[in-house]
Amino acid sequence: MVAPPDNDVLWARALHVKHNGSPALSGVSLGVREGEILAVGGPRGSGKTTLLHCLSGQLLPQQGEVWFNSSPVHTMSSLTRERLRRDRFGWIDPVPVLVAELSAWENAALPLMLRGFTRRAAKTTALEWLERLDIGGCARKRPHALLQAERQRVAIARALAPAPTVLFADEPTAPLHRADRAHVLRTLTTAARSHGITVVLATHDADTAALADRTVSLLDGRRVNTVHLPPVTETEGRAACSLSV
Repeated sequence: MVAPPDNDVLWARALHVKHNGSPALSGVSLGVREGEILAVGGPRGSGKTTLLHCLSGQLLPQQGEVWFNSSPVHTMSSLTRERLRRDRFGWIDPVPVLVAELSAWENAALPLMLRGFTRRAAKTTALEWLERLDIGGCARKRPHALLQAERQRVAIARALAPAPTVLFADEPTAPLHRADRAHVLRTLTTAARSHGITVVLATHDADTAALADRTVSLLDGRRVNTVHLPPVTETEGRAACSLSV
């Protein structure tokens, strides 16, 4: 086992994961520097979500190593990994998962209260983030009364409120319209930079990836530099034209 570089807050080496016998990751290695916004790009099914699950300790690779601040995540007990995710990591899903019985501000404040914040302090911070994401007026509403885009903004506020060391965002703007995506992504990246939050962002959208400091691309579970599509042959071109008529 080799210790990671000192300037990498996250470091993974030779990750191998199979789902139902099919390879999801095949020898993926990468490092993420402290305070960096790293985009993990690639088409759907390329292994982006699996990689984020491994880096965040939600999934143990069948082979390979994952380190966080020089601590080996891949050898931690399940309880230690759970505490790590609660205390140091934030997570945003493509589809918002909120507690139905809680209001929007209570959902956003939940991780703070789990960390021992008073209800008043947690509420103040949660309301600040809801305002930043332009949904302060929805603070008292429960998830069933919110639009899909509003629920996603609550989930993003919940992830940002505790100022995690690392924020994992798996297609965080997937449910949003294009106009909303730009505002939410600006808020996300600005907050990360102002609070020194490291972000690992999975996306298949080139415009989203362009906001990152660096992009790592995956294809069929492997790291690639550039995805080159095969040239269209003359026969294929004629066939495509005939189909479009």
